[in-house]
Amino acid sequence: MEITEEETENNNYSNNNARTASSPDNIDKVAEERQARDLEAGLHPLKHKFVFLYTRRTPGVRTQTSYEENIKKIMEFSTVEGFWVCYCHLARPSSLPIPTDLHLFKEGIRPLWEDSANSNGGKWIIRFKKAVSGRFWEDLVLALVGDQLGYSDNVCGAVLSIRFNEDILSIWNRNASDHQAVMALRDSLKRHLKLPHNYVMEYKPHDASLRDNSSYRNTWLRG
Repeated sequence: MEITEEETENNNYSNNNARTASSPDNIDKVAEERQARDLEAGLHPLKHKFVFLYTRRTPGVRTQTSYEENIKKIMEFSTVEGFWVCYCHLARPSSLPIPTDLHLFKEGIRPLWEDSANSNGGKWIIRFKKAVSGRFWEDLVLALVGDQLGYSDNVCGAVLSIRFNEDILSIWNRNASDHQAVMALRDSLKRHLKLPHNYVMEYKPHDASLRDNSSYRNTWLRG
């Protein structure tokens, strides 16, 4: 199945979409109740509920309004079974138009620098040749859904950016100032993706992206 506007929920991923306006304790309670229902139904609940989204836009200057309006929700899932139903019907990265961003985020977190879960965080960035990006993206998706990454509660989501000459994979975390968590995430990514030694990882805080209006230029840290 191709990712098209007709095959997705076409409502904008607005501030009120898939967000839980409650305290952390209430959020944990909702998650526990969801997991209990899934277990009772004979399903295998995930630790977190996730949402697949995509962005297809015209290249040019990014503004928050125009970018957010182009974010489309594909599907959400909270069980192993739900994930595979969703993932098996997604178009492969190699078949997506250029430029497209494919997002996988925890429920309630928008793939925006300005989102409250992201505003103090940043992202690790890895650039791939287009021929191999799909495999690394799949490995990252499985690690994220399976809660296998270091400091996983600090992880917000992942993005695969389909571009003309390369594809760019990024993993977003909540706190760019927590050096231990940032470096632990880097090491975990290297391990789970089995990255060759010649691959360079770059880190950029989201507040720096807001200042220079760029996702991938002027990175601050390499590892």
